[in-house]
Amino acid sequence: MNTERDWITTPLTADLLRGALDLERTAHGLLPHRLPARARAQCADPQLAMAESQPSGVRLVLRTRATAVELDTLPTKRRYAGAPPRPDGVYDLIIDGRPAGRGSVTGGNTLTVDMVTGTAEHRPGPVGTLRFTGLPGTLKDVEIWLPHNETTELVALRTDAPVEPVPDRGRRVWLHHGSSISHGSDAASPATTWPALAASLAGVDLINLGLSGSALLDPFTARALRDTPADLISIKIGINLVNTDLMRLRAFAPAVHGFLDIIREGRPTTPLLVVSPLYCPLHEDTPGPSVPDLAALGAGRLRFRAAGDPAERAAGKLALAVIREELARIVRQRAAEDPHLHYLDGRDLYGEADHAELPLPDGLHPDAETHRRIGERFAARAFAAEGPFGAAQPSSHCRTTCGNDLATIE
Repeated sequence: MNTERDWITTPLTADLLRGALDLERTAHGLLPHRLPARARAQCADPQLAMAESQPSGVRLVLRTRATAVELDTLPTKRRYAGAPPRPDGVYDLIIDGRPAGRGSVTGGNTLTVDMVTGTAEHRPGPVGTLRFTGLPGTLKDVEIWLPHNETTELVALRTDAPVEPVPDRGRRVWLHHGSSISHGSDAASPATTWPALAASLAGVDLINLGLSGSALLDPFTARALRDTPADLISIKIGINLVNTDLMRLRAFAPAVHGFLDIIREGRPTTPLLVVSPLYCPLHEDTPGPSVPDLAALGAGRLRFRAAGDPAERAAGKLALAVIREELARIVRQRAAEDPHLHYLDGRDLYGEADHAELPLPDGLHPDAETHRRIGERFAARAFAAEGPFGAAQPSSHCRTTCGNDLATIE
């Protein structure tokens, strides 16, 4: 820690955080969660536990005249056995709505995943410090977006001037759920995942429940969506159901209906947008599961291949083309009685022509440039004046509570 300044240590509390649904007090500090404790207690899947604790869309938001900010964190860095080391997670600094810097924290815990055996090894590591200096000394709103792909325990916040929570800015709150693509996959930074980019373009506050590998129509996720105050809700469904080979067509349609029913129990008139899968040649017509390409892994590259057979569609196995057709049918059926329910074909965000120009590097996940394209297109379609989110007005409840209504587990 730099000792040449007169540092002020500010307690890390819920009113300084946006985008988390729960805060867990740990031996080191606070761990933001993107699913509430009750939901986490209903599923012991390690993939879900890792995904929901990675703070995609979670950010510190404060008002201050500080010219220097330090944040101590304990990251958990993910590695894949046999693949090159992943870069350290990125923190984005946003000042008064404009990008103002990036940083990373070295050290931390390490989680090494063996994709062949399905095992993982956790090794503890030290707390590190993120530091931003040379900030303007004027009163400003500062956001620090936490790494979207790195579990991050918040340990201490120091500044060289007092901080206070940012007052309500009157923005609508957009709550989004999806797969690793919504989570951020291979985006360049947390503020440049496609949902974060779309939220910035639309001038809304994001709560991102994109859960890598875990957009599986789980009822506890639907309840989290139902119980989280929001003005706008979108759910992106499909790719995880295929690449986990989780269910057949017979179970899929009732599961979608049930997921939507749960959301509508608490949000009967909130604009609700159902988004079908992006274009992905790997699984357009070939069912899952997705498995690592061992030849590529042996060469130090992470790629996936489809282990299913197109002929298995006749027995009800799911491919992306099947899912799009069924989702469109379900939304048409329900929209006859639910005028606030809408559908968006994911290929309007990333289609066959886009893939020819910007192919998915590992067969499943978009790169940074593609995230930008998807975010811009979503903003143009969903938030346009005539779009499903264009005419919606914020509810008074969300304007006063969204982003602050957090529980802290002692």
